[in-house]
Amino acid sequence: MSSRARLLAVLAAVALFQAGLAGPASASPETLRRSVSNILFGPLDVVFTPVVSARDVIDHLQNVDDTMGVRVAYAVPGYAWNMGVQIGAGTIRVLTGVLEFLPGLGLFFFDADLDPLFSPVERAPALVDYDTPPLHFKFGISYTQ
Repeated sequence: MSSRARLLAVLAAVALFQAGLAGPASASPETLRRSVSNILFGPLDVVFTPVVSARDVIDHLQNVDDTMGVRVAYAVPGYAWNMGVQIGAGTIRVLTGVLEFLPGLGLFFFDADLDPLFSPVERAPALVDYDTPPLHFKFGISYTQ
């Protein structure tokens, strides 16, 4: 047996062993559904960043107990910071969708579910939040609420 074939056999055995050690992290159609939703709608979170950030800053300015000077001074840097958070979170949402895709696809027919890797998507308010059986249409998420 050549050294390359031996190496492939060892790698396959290690992969099977590690797959056998995997705990309760299995998936169901829900994981695949969440993954596809994150991949499709994460970029829309980035597109709607200016709207969501402006709405969040206005909401925070109205609900804070600071002086008018602090509120005025906060508006521009707060908007810039909030936009950075929104863009970063939208990007992380897409990446977690990619990470959840293979487990969701590979374990589609099993009766367990993988916990969300990025839970703010599940609990944060959004501009559009419409749940359907094939996809959860949720975008324009406010990650700073």
